[in-house]
Amino acid sequence: MPATGKYLRRKSTSRTRGFIAATTGGAALVLPLVCAGFASAAPAQAATAERATASAAATAKVISVQKAAPTIYSVIAGDTLSKIARGHSVSGGWQKLYADNRETIGADPARITPGMKLTIGAKAGSGASTGVSAVNDVAVSTSAKYTNDLDGWIKESLAVMAQHGIPGSYNGIHRNIMRESSGNPRAINNWDSNAAKGTPSKGLLQIIDPTFRAYHVPGTSMDSYDPVANITASCNYAADKYGSIDNVFGAY
Repeated sequence: MPATGKYLRRKSTSRTRGFIAATTGGAALVLPLVCAGFASAAPAQAATAERATASAAATAKVISVQKAAPTIYSVIAGDTLSKIARGHSVSGGWQKLYADNRETIGADPARITPGMKLTIGAKAGSGASTGVSAVNDVAVSTSAKYTNDLDGWIKESLAVMAQHGIPGSYNGIHRNIMRESSGNPRAINNWDSNAAKGTPSKGLLQIIDPTFRAYHVPGTSMDSYDPVANITASCNYAADKYGSIDNVFGAY
């Protein structure tokens, strides 16, 4: 029988203590586990993001290399560097095409033969340009690209003329072309005295073949109908006879 004024203290059973630990200490026990879960998840997410970034960079590099890959072109009869460069929109025109294939073509850019293999675009084995050189290449390519029309032909001819010290201006060339052929690169005169001799005047500036061959400028086509070659040879002739194509205002 218990003593008066005293009460019995209930003993906590192991089950009760377990419950108390789970309820009062739950935060202390469970929270570290949850935090640990987040802590382990963060590096995993970071690693996944890093792998995705690396994969994207690798894909971009492959695409870049594919875009820079050169094209091998086989020369056919009637081809010229100017014609090939225009047909493939070569940045830098025939000069860039010749520079990339000088070892194959040789010292005379006008001498290309059927079957000759030319590299168009990035040079084989050169890899992609980087850094300052890449910026310079872009600047040169952008400034030296010519359109395949009368405006582009005149500008490309002026560039060739400048390299060879041949005088002439855009307006002087354009004025004479419009008088001689109305801008038709395939124009031919089959009725005048030259035609009667078997050497009709041809092309944009109506030059006869003997004169074209005599005043042909290296680096241009040997085809007198080729717009750039026709303009350049005609301006070379005019410079010799009249000082400049700018001084020509009639038949010459």
